[in-house]
Amino acid sequence: MIKTAFQILSVRCTCSTKGLTNLYTHKLCSRYIIPSRQYAAPKRFYRRTSILHNDGKFEITLDQRKLKTPGGNAFIVDSEPLALAVAAEWDAQKEKIQQGCMHLTALCSTAIDNPNRLTKLDLVQHILSYLDTDTILFQSSEADELYDLQQQEWSPVLQWFCRRYDVQIGATRDIAGPKISQETKSKLVRHLSSYNFWAIHGFGFGVEAVKSVILMLCCVERHISVEKAVLLSRLEEEFQSGHWGRVEWAHDLNQQETQARLAAAVLFVHLNSSSTFVQSKQ
Repeated sequence: MIKTAFQILSVRCTCSTKGLTNLYTHKLCSRYIIPSRQYAAPKRFYRRTSILHNDGKFEITLDQRKLKTPGGNAFIVDSEPLALAVAAEWDAQKEKIQQGCMHLTALCSTAIDNPNRLTKLDLVQHILSYLDTDTILFQSSEADELYDLQQQEWSPVLQWFCRRYDVQIGATRDIAGPKISQETKSKLVRHLSSYNFWAIHGFGFGVEAVKSVILMLCCVERHISVEKAVLLSRLEEEFQSGHWGRVEWAHDLNQQETQARLAAAVLFVHLNSSSTFVQSKQ
């Protein structure tokens, strides 16, 4: 059961041991940054993972120890599938615990600890701040192959988005950016505010991964896949790589990491927006 839930993430993220390990992956939260050259990744200290069910809430256990957040709070979630997916992240660790790959765990910890004491409206406003610089709203200023490709790939997504949310947003070829009305922003604020506090954290994490409110919402609505959204967010980079060559390990690693982050964000939103639970057969 745990492996089945975990496979939804398309976990193909390979963490670099030369970077900085971030216990919190959300931009809005206070980050605990550990220089990996000074502090090695902790060894796995547990044999098995499991979940506990108590009064409609779920906790994760590592052997007999209950998991806690970096802030020292009890790691408690409302969704059983989410608890299973978090347990799967811990179960997937081998000899070392690579916390930088455990996106669901980090998102839950951020929502529980809320270190900056942010409200849901604070989070929604931060997400909407990305709309003015949304990836797919800035098209090439030259009448070239890149512009044609952007028109072909981005325009249908933008048109669907405008129909779905009854808004008017146009792409721009000007460095000044697109003009987005306050009415459009208000509609999107109302839509995002219809989600709960935890789901909004997922939206923020996904938007930061692809630098696009539009692509994140399209993924949540299942209009496009995670893989498609990542490719659309990297369209110019992929185009330039096709002309000037590709650093295979670097480009591929970045793409896979972005996919893992976006997949975790979308899954986090869905698991915090439903009342689905798993019951063992008697």
